[in-house]
Amino acid sequence: MGQLLNIINPLHKSTERDFLSRMINNKVECSRIARQYGKDYWDGERCYGYGGYRYDGRWKAVAESLIKQYDLKDDAKILDVGCGKAFLLYELRELLPNSKVVGIDISDYALINAKPEVKAYLHKHDASERYPYQNKEFDLVISITTLHNLRIAGLKNALSEIERVGKNKYLVVESYRNEQELFNLQCWALTCESFFSPEEWSWIFAEFSYTGDYEFIYF
Repeated sequence: MGQLLNIINPLHKSTERDFLSRMINNKVECSRIARQYGKDYWDGERCYGYGGYRYDGRWKAVAESLIKQYDLKDDAKILDVGCGKAFLLYELRELLPNSKVVGIDISDYALINAKPEVKAYLHKHDASERYPYQNKEFDLVISITTLHNLRIAGLKNALSEIERVGKNKYLVVESYRNEQELFNLQCWALTCESFFSPEEWSWIFAEFSYTGDYEFIYF
């Protein structure tokens, strides 16, 4: 297993969240709608997901950190598993103009409404299914806040595929360290299927032979 990193947490902690209000605001129905990963999830009301996922430049710092962490060259090949609207891939491409960036996501809406500069490099694909790429094809495979949305069998397949196609790997998943964080996560999460502590995630990584880096976000 790789290193525990701290790249996404500064961005994650910058957002204020009202956990209890989400829990009591017809959460079962909101979760059902969120799991369609359509317009409501990305650009609808906050109770269904992001509440408007528009680019504001915040992913540039993440791209810079990834380039530094993995010593990515200008012609690097990068895969984003669960790319959404591909804001991070856009920033990576801006910083590495000759790079080959590829994004996969299950959401038609996100792919249609992705950054136009990278839209041609995005494809609809389920993260838990075999990826149409060669062994070690990518210098870096990233997956940010996607894999916890899979159940255990799908998670195993996704980790195996990320391991197979990437020379370097980095993923971010939701987790909890105590009862309060578990409660907050259960209140806030609309699409999460895998509620695991850091110790459980570490066991899963070892069990499914994932050797890449990782980061946990907490609520």
